Amino acid sequence: MKRRTTHGTGQLVILTGLSGSGKSTVLKTFEDLGFYCVDNLPVELIPTFSEFHMHASGVIGRAALLVDAREGEQLERLPAIYRKLRREHPATLVFIEASDESLLRRFSETRRPHPLGHDRPIQEGLRRERQMMAPIRKLADVLIDTTKFNVHELRHFITERFKNPDRRPLLVSLVSFGYRFGIPGDADLVFDVRFLPNPHFVPRLRPYSGKDPRVARYIRSFPQTNEFLRRIEGLLVYLIPHYIREGKSYLTIAFGCTGGRHRSVLLAEALRKALERRGHTAKTVHRDIDR
Repeated sequence: MKRRTTHGTGQLVILTGLSGSGKSTVLKTFEDLGFYCVDNLPVELIPTFSEFHMHASGVIGRAALLVDAREGEQLERLPAIYRKLRREHPATLVFIEASDESLLRRFSETRRPHPLGHDRPIQEGLRRERQMMAPIRKLADVLIDTTKFNVHELRHFITERFKNPDRRPLLVSLVSFGYRFGIPGDADLVFDVRFLPNPHFVPRLRPYSGKDPRVARYIRSFPQTNEFLRRIEGLLVYLIPHYIREGKSYLTIAFGCTGGRHRSVLLAEALRKALERRGHTAKTVHRDIDR
């Protein structure tokens, strides 16, 4: 159990989700934000805690409760308890999940057994947990898929989302790649930038990547480059709020050129800076820059 005393607005967050999805990291981030945090609170005690929290908001301003598969069959009571709770007290249900592939990798790295499958394969534990959690997931006010987050990105995401409850952040990953090595399978949007002049055919620029100022100046010297950047920035500014309203927490945008070293790198970096100027959280991943 983790505790922190603070003065605040009386916000109550119930945190739940899949084992291995990063719930402990999220709970620790809530604690750092000044929430009074309780790990593994028994489901039947949630109404009691909520009543105490509501009448002790001067002492416990904001609180976060973690409830998960360790509760076993008692977790089946959570949907009914939460529906009743929402009618009586401001509360937010946050559900954390990740892909099976990511969860299997995390369990393999930590060598921990799944809480629902000590004597079964981890895949079976995950299947049972998803089935058990399905009714709870449907009630979630905030759904966060941590598949593509590292620990630092997840902490940043939670901090931005809950330090200002009215803001709903989206982490945008701008990926450069070379078509000769294949299109990234996890891309949500893919843009082919092979129509731009290729620095590979300029001997003095060939050794450098799109991060180099000389390469950047060359690519940007063509009007179609700046026109493309202007149009793509406008498209993303339009699309991102819609993705956020749909509950998406991570957006991958891929830019492809022939080798993934010059044009795609420059465009990914330029759009990261443009999105950050507009207040969005963005990062670049240059998959093929060193090939």
